[in-house]
Amino acid sequence: MRWETLKARLLAAGTARLEGEPCDEYVSSSTAGPGAGGKGSIFFSSGGKRVRLALDPGSELTVRHLGGGKAVLDLDGQKVGGRLDMIALHCPGQAFITVSSGCIFSCRYCEVPRLPQRRKTVEEILSMVEGVRDRARCISLTSGVMGSVEEEEQYVLSVVERLSVIGLPIGVSIYPLEGTPGRLRALGVAEVKFNVEAATGELFSRMCPGLSWEGIWESLEESVALFSKNHVHSNLMIGLGETDREAEACIRRLTGMGVIPVIRPLNPVAGLSGYARPSSDRLLRMYAIQADALREAGLDPAQALTMCVACTGCDLTPGRDDG
Repeated sequence: MRWETLKARLLAAGTARLEGEPCDEYVSSSTAGPGAGGKGSIFFSSGGKRVRLALDPGSELTVRHLGGGKAVLDLDGQKVGGRLDMIALHCPGQAFITVSSGCIFSCRYCEVPRLPQRRKTVEEILSMVEGVRDRARCISLTSGVMGSVEEEEQYVLSVVERLSVIGLPIGVSIYPLEGTPGRLRALGVAEVKFNVEAATGELFSRMCPGLSWEGIWESLEESVALFSKNHVHSNLMIGLGETDREAEACIRRLTGMGVIPVIRPLNPVAGLSGYARPSSDRLLRMYAIQADALREAGLDPAQALTMCVACTGCDLTPGRDDG
């Protein structure tokens, strides 16, 4: 079975039961986005390719840890040998940090507003990065909005300014204001990810009340001119109720601007707990559309330095998951 076919099935399942030898050092937890507040996750890799699976003792998919990171994945009786990737912070190879765990907005697919609010201090973040300096190739920052969008951005900018002395590429994903891309670029940020989330403005307004879909598009357009192609990214969630045609139009609008789409399968939690994860067939259709759109636009996800496009664990990524 080709890797992208296997990975599509794994992403459609979304979870795994972890068995075998103890392996706490390979388990990651999330404090942002749809995976926040869960039981943790693992990153399974085979042949240099990676997938992230949330841990669920009731999952039909099993990953057995044999010790020392070696593992075997069992999907419907098909066994795939590989490894559990060592976590730096949140994911392999990155100091990926949520600055503020908490949010004043209530996106329907997100658990964060239901969790206790907490903002990490600058000194705490510096200490976290230094603690994984030997196994992190980059720093990635995301954040909820605990007070106001303006105040949150200013705090993230202060964090970036302090982290810049470490000398690693920094990627930032926050809700943008007018001028946010320029302010981040002025501090030496290498990449940005501003998330359109939904394939249409009508879906976005239902899923993310109080936020501006077109404002995000404007920030993306501004960012491409500042950060150049391959270094501006945007999540597009699949499974919110969009049609394939609507998803394709959004993908091609993004790539046509020079933005790499991150095609994220819906994790049905929070206000969308009654929704279903997209099927593996649908994820493969989106993968083919995305690959064609990236090729036409001359974009290459392998050039990404930070955040989700550099990790690939949660999404099918053309150029990284082929074969």
